[in-house]
Amino acid sequence: MTMMARLCPLLSSLLLLFSLAQAVDRPFVVNTWGGPFTAATDAAYLALASRDPPASALDAVEIGCAACERNQCDGTVGFGGSPDEACETTLDAMIMDGTSMRTGAVAGLRRVKGAISAARAVMRYTRHSLLVGDLATRFALEMGLGPEEDLSTDESRRRCEEWRAGGCRGNYRAGVAPDPAASCGPYAPLPGGDVDAAPASLAHGGGQLSHDTISMVVMDRQGAMAAGTSTNGAAFKVPGRVGDGPIVGSGSYVDGEVGGCGATGDGDIMLRFLPCYQAVENLRRGMTPTEAAEDAVRRMLRKFPEISSGVVVVNNKGEHGAAGSGWTFTYAFRGGDMNATEVVSVPPLGAVASQRTRLYGEPDEL
Repeated sequence: MTMMARLCPLLSSLLLLFSLAQAVDRPFVVNTWGGPFTAATDAAYLALASRDPPASALDAVEIGCAACERNQCDGTVGFGGSPDEACETTLDAMIMDGTSMRTGAVAGLRRVKGAISAARAVMRYTRHSLLVGDLATRFALEMGLGPEEDLSTDESRRRCEEWRAGGCRGNYRAGVAPDPAASCGPYAPLPGGDVDAAPASLAHGGGQLSHDTISMVVMDRQGAMAAGTSTNGAAFKVPGRVGDGPIVGSGSYVDGEVGGCGATGDGDIMLRFLPCYQAVENLRRGMTPTEAAEDAVRRMLRKFPEISSGVVVVNNKGEHGAAGSGWTFTYAFRGGDMNATEVVSVPPLGAVASQRTRLYGEPDEL
């Protein structure tokens, strides 16, 4: 092999890293995942770049996440996806203003499709930060976000019934009888039962797959920043479960003085670490976006080596980077005068990637 042939792959990698280190002009949008999630990137970017007057950063986050909710991105955002044990789809969402640091969120939202808009309504029309369950539904309807309708679909109900017929394998129960690995219950607690007996990541044990979330960070032409998250949560979760999506500092976080972050993965574990808050504070300490994301992921890996996670970070200059574990994480971005959204693949840190490596059409290799 010639010296040039050996150098070409290295040069290509260096050029990629150099390009990602450069600031992208305003306006700027970045969010978790490529594939169908790029529709959200485009919707938010066009609201910032093409409207007259242009959308604010908060408006763009709501518009982008709402596009994913309508499109049912990958079956993991919006109605008709990720049914719980009772075969019902519920929604979690949050939104955050990077200037005022105000937030709004809903969790376990039932029978209202517009989760991100409900979260925005919590921010705009209350002094609270989080509303949950049926009372969040009542609030959303009072704010004109109806109609009230079943969020399950024939497909989501069929998927749930097949899961039940298979013995509810990979559920989220632990320390109960009958054995949750082979039974759908009803369950009763075992003496001395402990949730710590559950697999560290259900992507690696029991057969349950991790889920995806759209988490988005936006910077408008004036430099104002906002972030938001929307998801229908983990499939076959225990009814009432709330993951990291609507938790400030976990699903997403933004401080316009330094930057913002969006995250996805094993939410029950990730919310213990507030990875997005950590990543933004890492920016404040002088780390690059990639360094900030890698540090946040490694903190989780030290305690949970099999965790599936993805963290994307952007600073207030428009420089962006990401890190993940347990899968090949992808994120999408568009800014300045870009004619199309670009997608970046990020190899996993730590342990070997799980079988649910997300490549959206790329070869199943690491």
